Amino acid sequence: MKFRYLGDSGMKISEVIYGNWLTHGSQVENDAAKACVRAALDAGISSFDTADVYANTAAETVLGEALDGQRRESLEIFTKVYWPVGPRGHNDVGLSRKHILESINGSLKRLRTDYVDLYQAHRFDTETPLEETMQAFADVVRSGKALYIGVSEWTADQLRAGHAMAKDLGFQLISNQPQYSALWRVIEGEVVPASRELGISQIVWSPVAQGVLTGKYLPGQPAPAGSRATDEKGGANMISRFMTDEVLTRVQKLRPIADDLGITMAQLAVAWVLANDNVAGAIIGASRPEQVVDNARAVDVTLDAATLAAIDEALGDAVQADPSLTQANAPAVRPA
Repeated sequence: MKFRYLGDSGMKISEVIYGNWLTHGSQVENDAAKACVRAALDAGISSFDTADVYANTAAETVLGEALDGQRRESLEIFTKVYWPVGPRGHNDVGLSRKHILESINGSLKRLRTDYVDLYQAHRFDTETPLEETMQAFADVVRSGKALYIGVSEWTADQLRAGHAMAKDLGFQLISNQPQYSALWRVIEGEVVPASRELGISQIVWSPVAQGVLTGKYLPGQPAPAGSRATDEKGGANMISRFMTDEVLTRVQKLRPIADDLGITMAQLAVAWVLANDNVAGAIIGASRPEQVVDNARAVDVTLDAATLAAIDEALGDAVQADPSLTQANAPAVRPA
C-alpha cells in the first residue's frame, strides 16, 4: 500500500480506502463484510470510510465490530453526518449543532472508538447557518472526538466559505468527498482548482462508477445476477445513469488498454483517479474479499500521458464533466 497526505495536514491515509456504503448492513451479510475488512487490512489499507446513514447506522456497527481488536493508532477511521437517521425525526437530519453533537456520540459508540480521524459533512445544509455548523465541528474537534473535519460534495464556493470559517475557528477543513471517476469528472472544472488553492484533498467515491468501469456490464445484455445494477435496496438507482448501451459500449473500449498494461479494468479505473494529484485516496467497496485485493493493487499502476489520452479517446462523449452538476445533484432542502 502507498500513502498520501490528506490536505494540508500531517496525517497520511492509504491511497485505497475501504468504504462500506451499500454493502455492510445491507447488501452483504456480516460475515462476508468482516472478511472484506480483513482482506483490506491484509492488503495494507489503513483508512476506512463509513457514514451514520449507511443502512441506517448498521454499517457503522458492522465496521466497528470488524475493526475491533486492531491497533487504533494504525487506522484512520472516517464517518459522516447529514442525512436522516434513526426514526427520521425533525432533528434527525442536517448540520445543526444539535444533530452534529448527538450524531458524533452515536457514531463513536457504534464504531467502538473514542474518536474518528475525519468527521465529514455528508452534504451542505442549506437550512442551517454555516456559522452554526462550523462552530459545532470546532467543538467536536476541541473535545477530541474528531481529529479533522471534511465535507462531501460541496461546491467550490461552499468549500471557500467553510475553509475560511474553519480557519477563523482554529481547526482544519482538509478534505472533500465527491464522486469521481473516468466517467464522472464534474469536480475537475471548479472544485479541484478551489481545493488546490485551499489545501483541501479529494477523497473520491465510486472510482469504478459503481462497478461499470470493471467491464462486467455489457451493452445489450442483462446485468449479472447479484450485481449492484440488480440491487433493489438502492444500488440499482445509483448506477442507472451509467447503464445505457452507449456508455457500456464506450467502457468496453477500455478493455484492450487494461490488457496491454497487464491489469484488470478495475485497477485501471482506480489508477486513473489516483493519477490526479489532488486525490488523496479512492474509496472502494466490495462484496467479496478478492475484489478488495484486486482494487488495492491499483496503487502499483502508473498511467503515462499516452495511456491517459487513450482512455479519454475510448470514453469520448460518455464522460460527464459539467461542473454545475455538483450543485444540481445537491439537496436544495433537508430531506424529510
